[in-house]
Amino acid sequence: MKQTFGLAGLGLLGRGIATCLLAHDLRVIAYTPSSEEFVLARQIIAQSIEELIQYASFPASLRETWEQNFQPASSVADFSSCDFIIESITESFEAKSRLFDEIEQAISSETPIASNTSAIPIARLQQNRKHPERFVGMHWAEPAHATRFLEIIPGNQTSSGILEQVSALARTFGKEPCVVHQDMPGFLANRLGYALYREACFLLEQGVADAETIDISFRNSIGLWASVCGPFRWMDLTGGPALYGRAMRDVLPTLSATAELPPTMQKMIESHADGVRSGHGFFSYTEEEARRWEDLYRRNVWNVRSIVDPSFPL
Repeated sequence: MKQTFGLAGLGLLGRGIATCLLAHDLRVIAYTPSSEEFVLARQIIAQSIEELIQYASFPASLRETWEQNFQPASSVADFSSCDFIIESITESFEAKSRLFDEIEQAISSETPIASNTSAIPIARLQQNRKHPERFVGMHWAEPAHATRFLEIIPGNQTSSGILEQVSALARTFGKEPCVVHQDMPGFLANRLGYALYREACFLLEQGVADAETIDISFRNSIGLWASVCGPFRWMDLTGGPALYGRAMRDVLPTLSATAELPPTMQKMIESHADGVRSGHGFFSYTEEEARRWEDLYRRNVWNVRSIVDPSFPL
């Protein structure tokens, strides 16, 4: 019998998650309080299905079949028949907690609940839950239907059975799941990323280089290897840990170690800088420029997917 997934949230990542599930012939009952989001979600899912057909050899029949498996929900009460729940709403502990209160009223005690959180510790989300053992982190990346990224994070009360179930599901979705052994804010990818963003802001604020130059330097160095190997493999390939360790002694004391938000980021918050979505971030964008950068990124996702491991099962 076909598995049914309850999906709460149809924002940027939620639409990609829905596409991924639908592309693998799974039934999706999706809830969002916004009727406009349902309309937009259908458009984006249809476009993303086309990408899967074009770039990932999914059958052309998906164009006609995916909508049969996609059911809008009027409330989370419609999740009562679901086999698995994925929450993908705004990154707010309070909002997620309120939603979990409603979901737990609607589903059975055995139904797993995965939170697509990018930074909130799962142990915190398990607090005051009726059945905390069924809660797990399932951190996706945009575009969720295309990337191989998926972090799986157990809280201190998550059962081993749920962890195994989610890991197996991730592989059926064509993901390369990373199971995090220790639940902490930001998990793996974002902790590495935030350290990088802080140092980039520090270099900008110190006048070492402007934003464009910092981006070019990063793209032409780390950008060359980060899609095929991680930092440990890279050090092994280019001199080994001993070489890097010797260099670190001089560099580490000069890196930013502040626990405060960089002033540059604070100014961005105050000016409501939402990057390509608002036309203003570290750079300014016309609508055409924003589309060009977004298209460039999406094309690169597909290129990286095929280069890294073309034999990986979809």
